[in-house]
Order: sequence, then structure tokens, then C-alpha cells
Amino acid sequence: MIMRVGHILLLLVLSVATLSAQEQHYDIEEISVLGSRPIRDIGVTKSHIDSTSLRHTISLSMADVLSFNSAVYVKSSGRASLSTVAFRGTSPSHTQVLWNGVKINNPMMGSTDFSTIPAYFVDDATLLHGSSSIDEISGGLGGAISLSTKPKVYNGLDLQYIQGVGSFSTLDEYLRVGWGNSRWQLSTRVAVSTSENDFHYTNYDKRMNIYDDDMNIVAQYYPEEYNKSGSWADMHILQEVYFMPKAGHRLSLNMWYTNSNRELQMLSTDYASDSEYDNRQREQDVRSVVAWQYIARNVELNARAGYLYTAIAYDYKREVRDGVMVPMTEARSFVHTLYGNFSAEYSPTTRLLLKGDVQLNQHFATSRDRSVILQDGGEGIVGYRKARVEGSVALSAKWRPIDRMGISFVLREELVATELTPLIPALFVEAELSRRGNIIAKGSISRNYRYPTLNDLYFLPGGNPDLKSERGWSYDLGIESSGALTSWLQGSAKVTWFDSYIHDWILWLPTTKGYFSPRNIKDVHSYGIEAALGARIALPKEWSIALDGNVAWTPSVNCGEPLSEADLSVGKQLPYVPQFTATLTGVLKWRGWGFSYMWCHYSERYTMSSNDISISGRLPKYYMSNIALEKSLSLKRVDLQFKGVVNNLFNEKYLSVMSHPMPGINFQIFVGVTPKLR
Repeated sequence: MIMRVGHILLLLVLSVATLSAQEQHYDIEEISVLGSRPIRDIGVTKSHIDSTSLRHTISLSMADVLSFNSAVYVKSSGRASLSTVAFRGTSPSHTQVLWNGVKINNPMMGSTDFSTIPAYFVDDATLLHGSSSIDEISGGLGGAISLSTKPKVYNGLDLQYIQGVGSFSTLDEYLRVGWGNSRWQLSTRVAVSTSENDFHYTNYDKRMNIYDDDMNIVAQYYPEEYNKSGSWADMHILQEVYFMPKAGHRLSLNMWYTNSNRELQMLSTDYASDSEYDNRQREQDVRSVVAWQYIARNVELNARAGYLYTAIAYDYKREVRDGVMVPMTEARSFVHTLYGNFSAEYSPTTRLLLKGDVQLNQHFATSRDRSVILQDGGEGIVGYRKARVEGSVALSAKWRPIDRMGISFVLREELVATELTPLIPALFVEAELSRRGNIIAKGSISRNYRYPTLNDLYFLPGGNPDLKSERGWSYDLGIESSGALTSWLQGSAKVTWFDSYIHDWILWLPTTKGYFSPRNIKDVHSYGIEAALGARIALPKEWSIALDGNVAWTPSVNCGEPLSEADLSVGKQLPYVPQFTATLTGVLKWRGWGFSYMWCHYSERYTMSSNDISISGRLPKYYMSNIALEKSLSLKRVDLQFKGVVNNLFNEKYLSVMSHPMPGINFQIFVGVTPKLR
């Protein structure tokens, strides 16, 4: 029903736009638009997320933005809880994440928690699909996500403050202070979010009995419960400094600090009271990058150095008697990373671009856990302390032999610890099929490798130092078009077919010793179709409409050999990988008013590798809708912004992770103040 509502809304919007344009009886003169595609993008399949989506509300994390503005799968246990992203039917560790050119995947776990990345701290977000990530980084068997900050040009002092209030005692605050002149640009951003997260939900994992006078069960019902855990308090500070000493040169410093204290919410299968235990994760992150950039007529040089630090503390305590809490688990992990990168681009002609790139990461990781009980009843500490160097050298050539055709070749070599991976090649080709319609066909083929994480190799208990690197081949073929269709309508369309074979897939499996251990057990065939549509409609009397839609069909099937006669996973869809994902966003604007509608859909996901649905083996499909209404006012001394948001508009009952309750309909109100200081 909700999906039909989304379809009807889209048809109504398009119909109104068409009728309004027809009523004006525009006489449109035919024009020809000539342009050249950037040579850097030859054959590349990528998606940009525009600033409107990134700035929708200050409460959005990058997990929220990606959920409603891309066809990737976002697996989330709710706001301010672990949220991971997976491309094209792969796992979260197969998605590489860059921030200002620095890889921020946790080297111990391999993944990135997108709930800890405020969208308001990101000025540019680009998704590199499949093979297209090879030019930036290896290991993205599904793809890569590049996030960056950009200098905002200030002339003097600038200030912006936004306050948000929402359901479940949620408070959000955002402050940006900037100053600049012709040579310096300085910016400080602060985002603070707190919430009790005490939402109401129907618990479908429990059934309560109704008895008659003889204690016979006469009926059952699902209880209404409150999520009294899952509170959070997050703070982020981003400091940016940009200095332009002379023409062509730019020096920059970006430093991002995060302090997070999050309570892990109770499962819907828990019968204990929330006061009987404390389940909490605290995290501190420091990400810093110093960069130098030089741009001349046909040369661009970039040098970066960085330091990353992550400290995670996980504590689980239970009440053993009234008022006495005893630690059951005290896990700590610390990661220090030193980063260096140098790249050079040279373009001898407008048809040829040569690039060389050298990267080096040095990780120092420590993991310890006090939760092990010794035979004598005492406590012990297990863990590991490891250092690992990761290096990379990449050479690429991008050539446009004729105006309507381009060829790109990338060759990458990786060093992990003391081992060199085989050469990683990637070939991209594109051709302009129609200049008038700006129709481009493109294709690519690449090989890729992802080495095991530090936890895969050394975690105690269970790490497997004999693991092999995951490896695979990927193939892409697509067509896209964009441009002005009329004087009032701009459109874009893109369809891509992909096919990927990944060997030695790493999966953690239970052992006879009572713990899990990773093994290279699977060959996975991931394939499917990604499509995107966009429209920008300019209507009379200052009305405008923006529409963007994404859809993906991504079967991801285990093609390996059965581990035993009881192994039913071969030929089945991988767990927690939906075959279908879809998103739709629409923004209607008139003068200072704006109305937005955001919709996303995930098909059913299996929780077991056998795809058995007999016992909680399936998460149902769901459709999610959010709306927002905003108004901007420009006064003499200040600009004001007011916004109201309704999340989960139709009060959808849904799950993203098994037994993790999710909130129903909820509300937010935001007020923004931007003083006019000049």
C-alpha cells in the first residue's frame, strides 16, 4: 500500500509539472549543447549525493543519507547504533571508505560505522561502484565511498547555529563559525546529539497469554513495550584551516574529533529489566590530515600526511543482587594509524592524463578483554597487540583518442605486512553514442583483492592466521544520459549491469570449542542491475521540483562447495543481503518554502545462510517514508530557518536487524539562525 502511495505521488508530481508547463504555452527554441566529459571519469560508474540531501537536517548521519539517496544496503539497528553499508551484495568490509583521501575503515574490523559520521560534516559524498574504486583504493570488492570537506569562502566572520528537538527526548545542536580573507579560510564545526531513545513498540517476538478462571489459555497477544535502553550522547568537532600562500598552492589542515557514549539497546527477546544490566560502548576518534596541493596548467601535485586514533571501550555489567553490578565483559581496543600519500598528475595534451599515486599506512593495534574466567575462578586478559604496514602504488593512463571515445587503464600493486599481492589491473572504456542526447555507453573489467582484517587473523579466541586474501573479478556495462530536455526540464538516467565473482570469501563460523573462527569457505557470485533517474523541473511563479530515484537488483549467491551433508547454503542468497533496494526523494520549492518527501525500500533479508525461514530466519520487506516542511526568512540582521520533520510517516513496523526494535512515527523540529555580521 505504501509503495503504491509513493508511485501515485511521483505520478501526480510529474503530471502537475507537465500541466503547468503546458498551460504557459512556452515556445522553446532548439539549441545544441556541446561539452566534454572530464577525462578523469572515463568509464567510471559513480554517484554524487547533492548538498540538499547532506543538509536535510542536522540529525542525519551518513547512514541516513545513504539509506534514502542511494541503492546501497544500509544495515542499521537504529539511530546512533552500528550502521554499516554494503555495495552490490557484498559485506560491509568490502566497502572502502575515504575521508579527505584517507582510508577510515577500522583495520581491526574492516568496516566503518556510518552512524558516527554526521552528514553536516561532509561537503562532498561520492559513491564509486565496483571496479570504479580501483583508481582510488583497493579492497573495495563492492565499491568505495569518498567523503570530503571543502573550504567555504568567507569574507570576514560568519556564524550559523541550529537547534533541533525531537521525539524520545532527542536534542541536536549544530554550530559553525568561519572566518576568511583572500589567503586564509578557517572553519570550526560542532555537532552535539543526545537522546533517551525511549520509544514505544509492539514486541512481535513475545506472546502473552490470557487465561480463564481455570487457568486455561484462551487467547494470546503481542505486548506493547518501551525501549528503555539505547540512549546516546555524541559530540563531534571539526576544525578546518586553508591557506593559499600564492597562486596554484594550497595548504590545509582538517582535524575531526568524536566522543561517543552509547547504550546498546535491549533485544526484543530479552526478559530482564533494563535496570538489571548496563550494556554500553564508548568511543573516541581523532582523524587529522595535513595536505598540500599544487595546480599548474597541465600538472597537479598532492601530498597528504595524517594521523588516526580510535579507542573503543565496551562494558557489559549485570546486577547480581540488589544494587550490586558486576562486570561481565570489559573489552578495550586501541588503533593508531600513520598515513602518507603522494600523487602526481600530468596532462601533456587535453586528450591524455597520466597519474601516479603512492600510499603508506602504518597501523598499531591493541585488543584486550577481561571477560575470560580462569579455571581457578579468577579473571584473565586475552587479546593481541600487532603492527601492520599497508602500502600501495598505482599507475594510470586515461586517453581520449577521439572526441567520442575514451580508454582508461589502472595498474595497482599492494603491500600488506611483508606480502605483495598480485597486480591489480582495471580497464575502462566509454563511447558517446549520441551527442545530442549526451548518451554515453561504458564498460569496465577489473581484478581486486581484500586482505583479512587484524581481527580475522589475530582475535582471541578464534583468529585464523592462515586465512587467504579474498579475490575476485568484476565486470560492468552501462549506459547513461543527462542534459536539458527543455527550457524548464533537466533530466538524467543511468543503468548499469554488473557481474562479480569473489573467491575465498571470509566468514566467521561456530567451532566445536564454543567460539567462532573465520574461514575461507565460499565462492560468491554477485550480479545484478543498478538504475538511477533524476529530474529538475522549473515551474512558473518561482516553483521548482527536484526528483531522484534509485533501484538495484542484487542477487548474491554462495557458489562454494558444501562444508558437510547438512550444509544447505550452496545456491542460496547471502544472509542480510536484500535482492531489491529502492529509494525516491522529491523536493518541492516555492520562494522561501520547501517540502521534501523521502522514501526507501528493502526487500526481505534472510538471517540464515540456508535461507531457512522456519524459525526467525527472515526479516520482512519494508517501506519507509519521511517528510519535511521548511521555511526560510531573511530579516535585516539575521536569516532564520524553520523545519518540521516527520520520520516513519506511516508508522511502519519493521526490522533492520533481527530482534532489534525500531521506532514508529516520530517528529523533529529545527530552528536555524545565521546572523548577518557584515
